[in-house]
Formats: sequence, C-alpha cells, structure tokens
Amino acid sequence: MWKYKTLFIIGILIISVVNADDNILKPMDNFDFEGVSDPQISPDGSQILYVRSGSDVMKDIRFHNIWIINFDGTNNRPLTNGQNFNMFPRWSPDGKQIIYVSSASGSSQIHKRWMDTGETTVLTNVQTGPHGISWSPDGKNIAFFGTVPQGADFKADLPTPPEGAKWAAPAKIIDRLVYRFDGLGYLNGYKHLFVVPSEGGTARQLTSGRFNFVFYLGGQSVWSQDSKYVYVSTNLEKDWESVGWEESDIYQVDVINGKMDRLTDRDGPDQHPSPSPDGKYLAYTGYDDNKMAVNVAELYVLNRKTNKTKKINLKLDRSIGNLITPPTLTWSKDGKNIYINYDDQGNTKLARATLDGKLKVIAHNIGGVAAFGMGAYGGGSYTMSSNGNYVHTYSRPDVPSELAVGNIKGGKPKVITSINEDILAGKELGKVEEIWYKSSYDGLDIQGWIIKPPGFDPSKKYPLILEIHGGPFLNYGDRFDLEKQMMAAQGYVVLYTNPRGSTSYGEKFAQLIHHDYPGDDFYDLNSGVDAVIKKGYIDEDNLFVTGGSGGGVLTCWMIGRTTRFKAAVTIYPVINWYSFVLYTDIPFIANYWLPGMPWDNVEFYESKNLLSVVKNVTTPTMVLTGEADYRTPIHDSEQYYAALQLLGVESVLVRVPDEPHGIAVRPSHHISKLQHIMGWMNKFNDN
Repeated sequence: MWKYKTLFIIGILIISVVNADDNILKPMDNFDFEGVSDPQISPDGSQILYVRSGSDVMKDIRFHNIWIINFDGTNNRPLTNGQNFNMFPRWSPDGKQIIYVSSASGSSQIHKRWMDTGETTVLTNVQTGPHGISWSPDGKNIAFFGTVPQGADFKADLPTPPEGAKWAAPAKIIDRLVYRFDGLGYLNGYKHLFVVPSEGGTARQLTSGRFNFVFYLGGQSVWSQDSKYVYVSTNLEKDWESVGWEESDIYQVDVINGKMDRLTDRDGPDQHPSPSPDGKYLAYTGYDDNKMAVNVAELYVLNRKTNKTKKINLKLDRSIGNLITPPTLTWSKDGKNIYINYDDQGNTKLARATLDGKLKVIAHNIGGVAAFGMGAYGGGSYTMSSNGNYVHTYSRPDVPSELAVGNIKGGKPKVITSINEDILAGKELGKVEEIWYKSSYDGLDIQGWIIKPPGFDPSKKYPLILEIHGGPFLNYGDRFDLEKQMMAAQGYVVLYTNPRGSTSYGEKFAQLIHHDYPGDDFYDLNSGVDAVIKKGYIDEDNLFVTGGSGGGVLTCWMIGRTTRFKAAVTIYPVINWYSFVLYTDIPFIANYWLPGMPWDNVEFYESKNLLSVVKNVTTPTMVLTGEADYRTPIHDSEQYYAALQLLGVESVLVRVPDEPHGIAVRPSHHISKLQHIMGWMNKFNDN
C-alpha cells in the first residue's frame, strides 16, 4: 500500500516538474506562433481582409493565407488555404470582389475572387511576382509592379558548345551599382509599372528603361480619382542608384499611353502620394536632402490645379511612417483631414491631421513589424473606410500580433482576433517594465524596457542581457518581442533601450550620431546596464551583450571599450566601413551616415572601424551571420572573427546557410539563431 502511495507521490512530482517546464516558452514554440499583417477594410467598413501567416514544422517553411473577419470580430474564416504564398488582398471599389497575389497556380499571379459566390480566377500570366496591386476607382483596371528582365549591355563573343556537351554555367556580367539586394539575391531586371483589365487580359507595361519605379521590396501603386493616371515615386536621374531612397519625385503616368509628367521637383525624397476624394489635391511625404544621416519625413499637399505645394506644419518633430513600414496617408471623406501613422517614444500611433496643422491621436499600439518579425521594432499598418471605421495591426508586450478596430468618432479600439491565444494559454511570459535613465555622457534621457524572467523573484540575483537594436535609425518599443521573451524564459533579465540615434524622439535626438556612429551611444547603453543593476536583482558578474546589424556594430563597440561583459554575441555586424560601403546593397549611405567616399575620408573611416578597437577585446565572442546577407555582408563577420582568433580571444563563427539579413526565412534557422546565442551565453553564465 505504502509502495503505491510513494509511486503516486513521485508521479505527482514528476508531472509537476514537467508542467512547470511547459509554462515557459521553448524553441519549438517558434513554429506555433502566427502573425497578422496587411489588414484591408471593405469600402463600407463592415468586413476586413487580412493576411494570416504560419509555419510548417515538417517542411520548415513559412506560408501565408488570406482571411476575412467582420468588423465586430465575428465570422473569422479563411478565404485561401494551403501552404502557398497568398498576400496583398485588395477590395474592389464596390466591395463585391477582391484581388490578391497567390502562388497557388504554380507561380505568383494576381487572382480575383467574387465575394458572393467564392468563384476565383487568375488574372495575369507574368514572369515575375506582381506586387503593389491596386484597383482603379472605376473598377476597370488593376495596376501593379513587376520585374522586367534586363541583363548587361556588354556581351562577350563566346563559342557555342558542341551538341551534347555539358559546359560550366556561364559567367555573370554586371554593369550596375546595386546588382544584388538582401532577400532577393542577384537582380535580373528593373521594377516597372503595369496595368491589366480587371476582367482579365494582357498586362501592359507602362514604364521602361534602366530604372526602378518602386523600391525593391515595397511600394503601392496609387490611382488618380478619375482612373486616368497612376502615381509613382521614382528617381529618373542617371545617378539614381548612388543616392538610393534619399532622392525621388512623384510622377503621373497616363494609363493609356504611358506618358509621364513630373509633379514634384526638389533635392530630396517625395513619396507615398495620396489623392484627395475630389482629386484636387495630392498628399505626400518628403524632406529636403541636407545630407544628414536621418531626417524627419513631413506632410505636404500639392494643389493639382496650381501645381503649388503646401507643407502641413504639424509641429510634430516625428517622421510620418518609418523605415520598416511605409506611411499610409488617408484622406477623410470630406477632404478636410489626412490620417497618418508615426512613432513616438517607441509606440506607433494613428492620428488625424487637419490641413492647417492640428493633430489629434486616434489610436495607439499599432504594431507587428511583419508576420514573423513580431519584434519590439516599430511597424504595423492600418486602413480606413469612408464611414470612419478603421483597422490596424496591434501589439503589446504580451500580445504578439492581432487586429484592432475603431471609429474616428472616438472610443477605445477593440482587439477582435486572438490568433496566438492557443500557444500562449498556460504560458508565463516575462513581465515587461519601462525604464527611463540618464546617460553618463551628457545626462540625456534614455528610454528602455526590462523583461524579467518568468517566476521572477526580486530577492534573487539574475544574469543580464543587454540587447541592442539595429538600424541604427529605428526604435524599440512596448511591443511583443519573441526573441527577447525566449531569452527571458531561460532565466535572464533582458534590457533593450533606445540610445541616441534612435527614431521617435525627434530629429535632434536621432542626429546625435550623425557622422558619429558608433560613438557616444556607448555611454547610453552602458548607463542602462548601471540603471538596472541599481534595482538590486542583477548578478554583476554575469552581464552579457548582443545585437544584430547596427546592434552588432554596437556590440563590438561595447566589448572594445569595456570588459564588464562575461560574453558577447555580435550578429551580422558592420565591421569595416570601407569594405561595407563597397559591398552592401545600400552603398549610398556613404554620403549620409558617413561624410563621403572612403578614399576621401580614410582617417574618419578608420576611427569608426570596429577593427580599431578589437585589440582591446577580451570578452568571449560569438560572431553569427547569414551566408546570403547582402545588407551587412558576411565578409565583415569573417574579418572580425579572424581578428579575434589572431588575438587569442575565445570565439566562434556561426554561418547560417541561405539566410539573408535577419535570419528568419526558415523557421528552423530562426530557432538556430536564438539557440546559438543562448548556448554561448549559457556556456559562460555562472549563475
């Protein structure tokens, strides 16, 4: 009898231990998280299309489907199924049909669906995946962007292989500055504007030449209200690749003959055009290019009759939109207001701007960088119907990615989805606490957030991870971050902050690292560590530091200037600015983040080169990078690792195959990224 009681008690203890372990996030949970993105509200405001994304643990892939939900949150259901690419849903002007891009037919094409019957047809048969799709206001045509193949002009006179011979692959011939792009690989053409009848037919190419009429990975085609024109933002100057996104103008393209008229003309980017309901005005964002590393994008309105532009003085000192998610400019039905999204102190907001510059916040907590980013970065999107109903992606520190709705007349927005409720049920997340502190360098106020591990006990001492954001002109905020929660689940306190140079605190704050990066941001980050230590629950002998991209830069900068960290993981960093400028897919930053070309500024480049402080490093360091990263190419990581090895610093180089910047294309690679980071820190954690 007692024998069985003993076994029963032991069984209870084992079950309790297993259940306790199940209460925290684990690496394999990565496969179960889902994301929502690109919500599109119907013209009458009654229904919402959105993209719902997930992962397949057996195939190790990401997939995307289109769902529909009523504005009140009822009748949430899928419109597409399977493990295909189904994205960019857009309503017809009368709300009776939708278009979207799908790979269900074998290649990415525009599909159309009749909402009353569910009948679906394929509208296009183009060589490359269309994007930026939109209906004309009269419903007769659809505009989209697509890649037109075009190789180099130069060709060598090569002999023809004998019949049946198996020769090696031919040489690649390149005659353009940006010939590969992160996430896309080697480029084989240029992005151009097309239109196709909404009833189906042959797509017509409206633009041509060795130019891109939309940025590589984004951009929305925008119609004039009379359906005669499409507005595009582009740079048609000969040096367009060398100035990147810092220069563009808005053009009006005639959909009949492709004739282009330039509507704006200044030194700087004019982007994201949005016509007023009566077609008399065109709103857009932009700024004067003064060769600063970062500028505040402001709101402008062009009078189409007089061709005069008016700057809407919002007195905001915040950029409209951000680098991750472009701004959405939405006119009110009466044409008296424009709705905008912007970041402020790490939170993304929806606001109403009057034409005389008055601003009123309508909603907060717009979040969700992308389907699987689910990071603390700013991002998210919204759309609005003519009756004032709106929908936006929503994120909080304990809410990964959902939809929220509201009306411009007022009231608190309502969250209408719960797509991750199943995975989070029974899980204890790390509690997130906001922190403000002073930089030891100049007393500058710095904002940050602390994640405490599940089951946190303030009487205990915990190891600390300082996690540094990239960009550098981006921001962290009060949004869910899967990677940081995973770190906290392994028993670490995690600190993430917005040091000088971060956005959402005004132009002056962001420009403090103009031609000074990395620089005094060291003190902002180091002071954050001190501020958390003062709270009394940190083990000062177990401090760790990591960050990706710009955060990788600053990780190397930190360990090159202090030995306080037990171990470090630098993730796809920039190390040698000289080689970076000549290898990255954004080479134009040489004239913005840096004072000019490397050969004209050798001493400056050397002063910001992370190899200039590597001789000071004693911290055991992991260098982690994707082999297909063209934003911060792998050669920089290899240089830094070689330097550490030559110096005798304990170090490892982790190369993730086929992954671009971010290392999250394949779910298993995303898990591998985090597990290598934590494995390295756990190796040196004495707690």
